[in-house]
Amino acid sequence: MIEFFIAMQLPTVTHQEKKVSVVNGKPVFYEPDELKDARQKFTAYLAKHVPANKYTGATRLVTKWCYPRGTHKNGEYKTTKPDTDNMIKLLKDVMTELGFWKDDALVASEITEKFWADVPGIYVRIEKL
Repeated sequence: MIEFFIAMQLPTVTHQEKKVSVVNGKPVFYEPDELKDARQKFTAYLAKHVPANKYTGATRLVTKWCYPRGTHKNGEYKTTKPDTDNMIKLLKDVMTELGFWKDDALVASEITEKFWADVPGIYVRIEKL
């Protein structure tokens, strides 16, 4: 099992915000600059936590997304956008690219929560099932 917390301002853009254009009559998907920046940010922060050996079997991924609390109470659940299913996709893609696991299809159990917090960032725990 590995676990860590990355203190950071979380990106507000999600994987769902990819764009499409038509080139020579064919659709071409691309990432807008804001999404590219979010990918680079996750890559930079996660790189130091890559395990020595990739996970190769069934895996559980637990993430707790902590957003700056503003007028909310520390630890209060965040019930506004982004949706948890959209938030996690980019993170898992980056973790796959970095070599946390052989393929993110190995994530058989996923717990994703989002909160308002005094310290913004993301808590990550990965465990073998």
